[in-house]
Amino acid sequence: MPDIVIRPLTAADRAAWTPLWHGYLTFYKATLPPEIDAITFDRLTGGQEPMGGFIAERDGQALGMTNWVIHRTTWSEKPICYLQDLFTAPEARGSGVGRKLIDAVNQMARAKNCFRVYWQTHESNLQAQELYNKVADKSGFMVYRQPLV
Repeated sequence: MPDIVIRPLTAADRAAWTPLWHGYLTFYKATLPPEIDAITFDRLTGGQEPMGGFIAERDGQALGMTNWVIHRTTWSEKPICYLQDLFTAPEARGSGVGRKLIDAVNQMARAKNCFRVYWQTHESNLQAQELYNKVADKSGFMVYRQPLV
């Protein structure tokens, strides 16, 4: 079986990224207007924002994606990396795609001298937590949010 290739997301990846992005949104029972898809993809690939992504492929078929954001933190003089979105196509789950995408974000964050990488998942996402518990420490913090619109 050919190897899984992880590479940075580029502007040419829109057709491969969009179904994965929509799969991620569907998994979390979320919908966004098409213009947000476009804005998000442009931010990830335009080089003007402290954001980016990686795509996982095998034989040219997109199997997964991750999006990240680098920002300042009050806990260090170094920036911090938020692994904001991670999705593996259902047919590729359990094949190492998620781990390889996390590894790619970690390597990029080290290269950018980040303090750490962090992410969150829903408490019901038990399959993802099996992987996350192997590759990272659980912070113990809960996320609260307050919509402003």
